[in-house]
Amino acid sequence: MEWWFIYLLLGAIVGFFAGLLGIGGGLIIVPALTFIFTAQAFPQERILHLALGTAMATIIFTSAASLYTHNKHAAVNWIIFKHMTPGIVVGTLSGTVLAGTLSSMILRIIFILFIFYAATKMLLKLISKSKPEPEVHLKDHANLPTKPKFFAAGGLIGAASSLIAIGGGLLTVPFLTTCNIKLQHAIGTAAAIGFPIAVAGTTGYILNGYTQLQSLPEYSLGYVYLPALGWLVLASILTAPLGARTTHSIHTVTLGKIFIVLLYCLGGKMLLDLL
Repeated sequence: MEWWFIYLLLGAIVGFFAGLLGIGGGLIIVPALTFIFTAQAFPQERILHLALGTAMATIIFTSAASLYTHNKHAAVNWIIFKHMTPGIVVGTLSGTVLAGTLSSMILRIIFILFIFYAATKMLLKLISKSKPEPEVHLKDHANLPTKPKFFAAGGLIGAASSLIAIGGGLLTVPFLTTCNIKLQHAIGTAAAIGFPIAVAGTTGYILNGYTQLQSLPEYSLGYVYLPALGWLVLASILTAPLGARTTHSIHTVTLGKIFIVLLYCLGGKMLLDLL
């Protein structure tokens, strides 16, 4: 089987949704790579660690590509980015250390529970929100949360994101929308925040994977499988800007529904495989 073609196809899909939803793509990449690495007969006890590390490395490129397009649409709040990044870096590095100590089964369970939690939280919010609340615009800094709150939120988002290899959008977008940030601006800012998460997370997975090199497949850089990374990046950086442009032409409610359906589908698939 031509694995490079499968990686290219996956990268194209991931890139589009990463740009569309500001999620980095990890929620799509991790389950897909888990299936692919299993089919390639990689060591079973390291498959999810490799999927997490490779996904995190891919997010460096998808977040950068989608960030560029969102910024062109003036949808990135750089004040929020500046206040959350220190917490993001601390939390992300801590999360990668914890991930290296957990078994593949525990990581799978954490990942599945988080997917269903995020989807249900967004669904309930979509159902219960009878009228829109006043939105905080990009230049309205007075109504933003305090710096300590942003640091704490960044730490939690960074830790959770590195533990399940997401770009942070799944946590950042709901957090920012609860701060009454417009959804398109929340997605654009989440894409920006995904970049430091991905850089710190990838560094952590590479360093932690070096202690397990003897049990990893050839061409692995720590827990990053380089052949998969190369093909995924090649396709995703082409489709991420397309997804980001689409974000700004879709109604907010429709965008939220797409996000929720995607989460439930991925969570259901991984739960069935686990059972």
